[in-house]
Amino acid sequence: MEKVNYQKELDALIDGLAGRPRLLLQACCGPCSSYVLEYLTAYFDVTVLFYNPNIRPEAEYEKRLVTLKQLLAAMPMDHPPALIEPGWRGEAFLAAARGLEAEPEGGARCAVCFRLRLAETARMAAEGGYDFFGTTLTVSPHKNVPLINDIGFALQEEYGVRWLPSDFKKRNGYLRSIQLSREYGLYRQEYCGCGWPENKDQ
Repeated sequence: MEKVNYQKELDALIDGLAGRPRLLLQACCGPCSSYVLEYLTAYFDVTVLFYNPNIRPEAEYEKRLVTLKQLLAAMPMDHPPALIEPGWRGEAFLAAARGLEAEPEGGARCAVCFRLRLAETARMAAEGGYDFFGTTLTVSPHKNVPLINDIGFALQEEYGVRWLPSDFKKRNGYLRSIQLSREYGLYRQEYCGCGWPENKDQ
C-alpha cells in the first residue's frame, strides 16, 4: 500500500480554501497544541476542544487543562481560538477500554482511545455546524498517524463533517512545539494519558 503524505493532503486542502472555515480541534495538551495552533489559526477560525477522558488521574487532567489555558492566554495569535472544556468524563474511557488494560502503548487500547475522542469531536462539530474537525495528536512522533487519519476519515462519513488530515510533526512541527513549550514555560507530561498499569487504580 502506498504511504500517504498527510501534510501534502493538508497543503492541498488549505490551498483550496475560500474564506476562513470553522474548525473544531481536539487538543490533547498545551505543548502539542502550541505549534498546531500557530499553524492553523492562520487559515481557520479554530475552536479548541479539550476532550480527554483518557487522562488519569483527574488531577493530571486538570493540570493539563490549566497548561492549555496558559498557552491560549500567552501565545499571540491574530485569530485567538475559543475553548470548549466539557469536563473529565473519565468513566467514558474506562467503559471503552474495558478488557484492554494489559495492552501495550500503541496497541489496541490506543485505537479505541483515538476513536473515542475523535468521535465526540466529530459529533460536536456536526452539532455545532463546523466545517472541519481535527486533532493535535499527529504532532507527536509516538502516535500512529495513519491510524488517526483513517479513524478521522471514517468519522467524516459517519457524521457528515470534513476531517482535517494532518501529520503535524512534519516540517519540524514537533521540534517547534518543544521550542514554544519552553518559551511559554509549559508543563510537559511524561505519559500520554491513561498510564496503565501504573495509574490504573487512581
